[in-house]
Amino acid sequence: MTPVPIQNEENPFEAMLFRFDLAAERLGLDPGLYQILKVPDREITVSIPVQMDDGSLKVFTGYRVQHSIVRGPGKGGVRFALSVNLDEVRALAAWMTWKCAVVNVPFGGAKGGVVCDPAKLSMSELERLTRRYTAMIMDLIGPDRDVPAPDMNTNPRIMAWMMDTYSMHMRHAVFPIVTGKPLPLGGSHGRIQATGYGVGLTTREALYRQGLDAKACTAAVQGCGNVGSVAAESLSHLGIKIVAISDYQGGIYDPKGLDMTRVRAHLHNNHGLLEGLDEGERITNEELIELDVDVLVPAATENVITSQNAGKVKAKVIVEGANGPTTANADTILEEKGVFVVPDILANAGGVTVSYFEWVQNRLGFYWDKRDVNSRLEKIMVTSFQEVCGMADRHDVTPRIAAYMLAVERVAEVHRLRGIYA
Repeated sequence: MTPVPIQNEENPFEAMLFRFDLAAERLGLDPGLYQILKVPDREITVSIPVQMDDGSLKVFTGYRVQHSIVRGPGKGGVRFALSVNLDEVRALAAWMTWKCAVVNVPFGGAKGGVVCDPAKLSMSELERLTRRYTAMIMDLIGPDRDVPAPDMNTNPRIMAWMMDTYSMHMRHAVFPIVTGKPLPLGGSHGRIQATGYGVGLTTREALYRQGLDAKACTAAVQGCGNVGSVAAESLSHLGIKIVAISDYQGGIYDPKGLDMTRVRAHLHNNHGLLEGLDEGERITNEELIELDVDVLVPAATENVITSQNAGKVKAKVIVEGANGPTTANADTILEEKGVFVVPDILANAGGVTVSYFEWVQNRLGFYWDKRDVNSRLEKIMVTSFQEVCGMADRHDVTPRIAAYMLAVERVAEVHRLRGIYA
């Protein structure tokens, strides 16, 4: 079961399997359990007919994949993007299985997506698309089955439409069917900021472990959406000097440090884009990855650190705010360079952790304030970081493989205890 190098390193499902294989080999995982955990439990591809505003009909393709529901309901976001494909959704569903297990919340892993460009859809078209997609996957989802959440290009409003569509079919309000909802519909305080805040917490712990003083460190953040902007703010609060931040068009860089108050205000007033901001010098996203900084936070998309540029990375610590920003082939290069990588399935698990809190609050009908949410989140993130590092130290592996080992062992143990129904 020794893994072989990936030829198509940017295939996210192959990258997930490569790391899973390394963890399984280290654990001496039973071959039968290996076969179970290697592939998704179930997956569905749906055709979504939508009447457009001009009266024409257009058919979109959607997916929902449940990788594992052995530890609890499936949990995972829904993304709307032209880049959505089945292999990507499979990989993201598996990552959700491992992510939930790393932070030890009682969920399995799932993911969904629709192939579309939401920027080219009107609000009414987007609503019709969302509602029809929800209806098409309704047999798979439910508060005890599979609980969707926001992801790329989806938001609380889209979750409200999904929740309403499901509730209309059930004939009563079903708040825990999705998370990431608006507060009046049972959303949780702190949910929007949770992923970025979790990145800040794991960065703090990583710097402490590496013996680095946050106040003497610099950082570059790739991505200034919900995750990147909150992560940058969290790092700034730690005393880290933010010298670069970017959106999909490129970034800004100032070695003396960016005025993050001004940057955040501009992002808030400019739809999350840096365009028009007179701050620092313009750089490309590729240049940002190679900046001479202490901390690098890739918080935008997959496959931005590859075998082609990993050797040029100068950061001492990488904290993965995005899912799959580093390819499996780049892992070896970063390890040889001595870069400490906080893997995505730990670093960005703040979002699913507070999604779990939202689901719990919905089911209890009892809601916590933001201080309670953040306190509970910090406890889970810090404990999980320590458990991953403990696994890494015991087995002499990288934090990424340690996180996979911790997750795979927890999922495998539940399979052992439950047995195989036949």
